[in-house]
Amino acid sequence: MKDEKARSRLLETLAGHVGQEKAVGMDELFELVFQRPVAHKINDTRELRRLITQIRLDGVPIASVPRSDGGGYFLASAGSELEDYLTRLRRRGLAALALEAKLRRLSLNDLLGRVRFNLKDDFHAAVQ
Repeated sequence: MKDEKARSRLLETLAGHVGQEKAVGMDELFELVFQRPVAHKINDTRELRRLITQIRLDGVPIASVPRSDGGGYFLASAGSELEDYLTRLRRRGLAALALEAKLRRLSLNDLLGRVRFNLKDDFHAAVQ
């Protein structure tokens, strides 16, 4: 039940933050959702990040922007804003795969050719 209340508060809060220009910072979002101030930036916000991931997995387009661009979370409006976020997401994934390839001393193409995806297990492990 605790998760459901937090989930509802998160969705309700983000409904007022549609579009990158209305992004809400992590500390403020945490306080709005959990109704207490952040005491420890990393440990306290872990629960919020987990909740955001769960809601994203349900297909809700919660996007984020790095601090250098104002920072924070927002609901992506359809179109280019969502595409921009998805492009950044893909680049991060490819960067991680490129690093793995380097460490294995393979080309990225060779690594991708060797990868056997067990989507259920790999996906589940990635979102934990």
